[in-house]
Amino acid sequence: MTEAQEVPAALAVELTELLGNRFSQAAAVRGHHSAGEGWDNPVLPAAVCFPETTEEVAALAEACAGAAVPIVPFGAGSSLEAHVVPPPTGISVDLTRMNAIIDVSEGDLDCHVQAGVTREQLETHLNKRGIFFPVDPGADATLGGMVATGASGTTTVRYGAMRENVLGLTVVLADGRIIRTGGRARKSSAGYDLTRLFIASEGTLGIITEVRLRLRGIPEAISAAVCQFDTVADVVNSVIEAIQIELPLARSELVDAVQMSAFIEHEGLDEFEPKPTLMLEFHGSEEGVREQAEAMAAICSSHGGADFRWVTKQEDRTRLWRARHRAYYAVMAMAPGKKAMITDACVPISRLAECIEETRADLERTGLLSPIVGHIGDGNFHCQILCAPDDDAEIAACRSFVGRLAERAIAMGGTCTGEHGVGANKIDYVEQEYGPAVDVMRSIKRALDPQNVMNPGKVLRF
Repeated sequence: MTEAQEVPAALAVELTELLGNRFSQAAAVRGHHSAGEGWDNPVLPAAVCFPETTEEVAALAEACAGAAVPIVPFGAGSSLEAHVVPPPTGISVDLTRMNAIIDVSEGDLDCHVQAGVTREQLETHLNKRGIFFPVDPGADATLGGMVATGASGTTTVRYGAMRENVLGLTVVLADGRIIRTGGRARKSSAGYDLTRLFIASEGTLGIITEVRLRLRGIPEAISAAVCQFDTVADVVNSVIEAIQIELPLARSELVDAVQMSAFIEHEGLDEFEPKPTLMLEFHGSEEGVREQAEAMAAICSSHGGADFRWVTKQEDRTRLWRARHRAYYAVMAMAPGKKAMITDACVPISRLAECIEETRADLERTGLLSPIVGHIGDGNFHCQILCAPDDDAEIAACRSFVGRLAERAIAMGGTCTGEHGVGANKIDYVEQEYGPAVDVMRSIKRALDPQNVMNPGKVLRF
């Protein structure tokens, strides 16, 4: 672990006066904020701040800018691409105490929350009102972190990612200014779209402190289905046909044969075979859900799908999606003692089967064990590559594979990351993906953060 450097004495005094014991230089606190869930070597921040209001974030940002000390926002710490790994001179700004649900409007189907509110916290609060927030990345991430990384998940095919579900933001800029973007109107043609500028900016342009979100009504009926196939291409082609006829899938998840084998062993899904599998969910009226399931069953059958299983009971649906959300733990049980290097890519759906097949062949050539799962309605898939943490050669092979996957996706007209973000690990691939447009991104970064104190070393080379 890289050791931290001391906070300048004058700044430490200023932050102590501002936050009291919510400014910490304790080793254990700094250790907790040294890394996320990825494979990157942890780095101790010089200190950790725990603000509770936007005004406190603004004051500490202004103080840190005056001392040229970097600041790195920290939420649940569930990011995978070193987003929250600080420089050794940096201060980690933990937003988890900013966890107030400020207001909920059932009539307008929106809500206003502080950035530290978690997805599950909001879900519990909304369920009593018959409404929900649809973006589900799996982890119980903070909503501010989900905005900052441009998160999406299993329901994106129906409801969109964070970009489609954020109405407005409160952001603290590098110099301590507070700005508010967007609003409650469902459309506007007034000025630049600053809200989407900050979505997926990963804390490099400002710290998101409050979020206005779009909500949805809980559907009258929800059903799930599972169908197994002989090949990944058959799974993908079934979903492509469903999308082409505008069948309103709420979830469409690919589970490859390796991952399905792990589910059978770890989650007790003994009724299934270790074959490429399609997991589905339908939302709507009772009649609409039935019609959707019947239409999808016919499509799957035409592509070689067998034993289409349609379930409507909540406990059956919960069992299926619990297994999908526990994919990481099922994978880890395949090789005790190893760790999972998790990565994602996204391609046009017409190239998805090809990309996955080439990726599987790449894994087999290199001898790496990795299940593949994917939000195939979006063309997004994930690899969880199992590596021995003390085997430098295997780790190097993993990293090389991740690079080839990113380049493969870009060559197919896709992106190096569909939802995990760039962080510190995929900067080179952003350059490949966007070319000269990266210079425009740098210009924006320089305009908003000329000292490069906002999460330096992430997204772009500055």
